[in-house]
Amino acid sequence: MTIERRNFPQFFITAPTPCPYLPGQKERKVFTHLVGPDARALAGQLLQSGYRRSQSIAYRPACEACSACASTRVQVKDFIWTKSFRRVVKLNSDLVSQAILPQATSEHYDLFRTYVDTRHADGGMADMSILDFAAMIDETVVDTRLIEYRYGPSHPMAGLLIATLLLDVLPDGLSLIYSFYDPAMQQRSLGTYIILDCVAKTARLNLDYLYLGYYVPGSQKMQYKARFQPQQRLTTSGWNIVEKN
Repeated sequence: MTIERRNFPQFFITAPTPCPYLPGQKERKVFTHLVGPDARALAGQLLQSGYRRSQSIAYRPACEACSACASTRVQVKDFIWTKSFRRVVKLNSDLVSQAILPQATSEHYDLFRTYVDTRHADGGMADMSILDFAAMIDETVVDTRLIEYRYGPSHPMAGLLIATLLLDVLPDGLSLIYSFYDPAMQQRSLGTYIILDCVAKTARLNLDYLYLGYYVPGSQKMQYKARFQPQQRLTTSGWNIVEKN
């Protein structure tokens, strides 16, 4: 009898560090490297089961004293387009989006630096160099796209880049990795618009879900995710529909 040998992934756990979402809590992550011939298939399975991707690493929370983080995804085919959401879409109707291969440019980095320095100067990405940024964008083992949002041809500043989104294409949906935009355009609600645009993109691709990453009850930073309904969160019993909270 011949026994087939497979290279099973190794999982590791990080040391505890201060939680960026809940004061007084410590966070740990379990992670694995996405390498080898089965990397893409493994990544797809892990991302659908609650992991997130950063370059060639898949990770999820593994905190000892807290289980607040919950993977969240929007049920796109039943999405509720509120009046507020429609106003945001109309407000940004002069923007044109284009999906390109994930290759970082100085234009992307300049926008990223402006965004981070203005909105998240004390965050974990504030010290990213242009090489770190390029690695975040370029290094992927799955089907990844960079979405650029620019002013359309009718705008006086046609072609100007004002928002960018990095996302992964999964078998059942799109997974948002990271977005950044011109912080001077606060009145446009660009963060909300990017998610709404991706809801529409997911529907056009006939996919079921838009993955928003982790939702953390009690964290003000994460409250915006609850607005996009209906949505499911991953629990010990699987993906379950939750009410807005």
